[in-house]
Amino acid sequence: MLTGSQGIVTGFEAARRYGLRQSGPHGTVHLLIPQERKIRSVKFAIIERTIAMPERRVTEGVPLAAPARAVLDGVRRIRELEPVRALLIEAVEAGLCTVDELSAELESCSRRGTALPRAVLRELAADVKSVPEAEALAIWKKAGLPPAERNVKIYDAFGNYIGKPDSWCDELAMAWEIDSYAYHFGRNAYRKTLHRNNRYAAAGIVVVQTLPSRIRDEPDKVITELRRAADAATQRPRPAITVVRTGRAA
Repeated sequence: MLTGSQGIVTGFEAARRYGLRQSGPHGTVHLLIPQERKIRSVKFAIIERTIAMPERRVTEGVPLAAPARAVLDGVRRIRELEPVRALLIEAVEAGLCTVDELSAELESCSRRGTALPRAVLRELAADVKSVPEAEALAIWKKAGLPPAERNVKIYDAFGNYIGKPDSWCDELAMAWEIDSYAYHFGRNAYRKTLHRNNRYAAAGIVVVQTLPSRIRDEPDKVITELRRAADAATQRPRPAITVVRTGRAA
């Protein structure tokens, strides 16, 4: 393998070495070399000449492109949306890079094959950034529901912790969770979300889950979902819930 001072591993092979599972097909190693070198690709390796050699990180003796560059070099060669989305989200959730780092890297690299990564990063930019409190509050008020609170912790009748919902309507014993796709994609985050929802269900709490982007793009549908959930909440006895307030009302 051409490494050391001569080349840096990028793309899917680098992503695998960083521990990412959504790292595309096996078999071909993608190497970056300085623009002035002239080495042809071979059957088992893609040799790419570049004037902007990336930051290198040595893992188990192998020089790798920094995570943002590595995953983008991989997904630029994919023509299907879901694998692109899966790898970028996993890289963000694993803490290897941020959406801002991926966006900056995308702007500095070749524009070839960047349409799908750009589309995914636009999604993530909407979801990763927390929805401003005013936007969520405006949606809730437009739905005409009883007042909701933030910064409360919910416990069941036995004192067991249930959750700290993004919004809590005590009159309805109803929780509203604004769950980012990026932060709930991976196995660990997904498991935590399932456990949280199971605790809500076991305690008899009605919960609505909403993607942040839908508050901006589909406010009327979100309002309808909140109203229907509120109607369901009024049809059952109020569960035995203890609320501990840790901040101001929303």
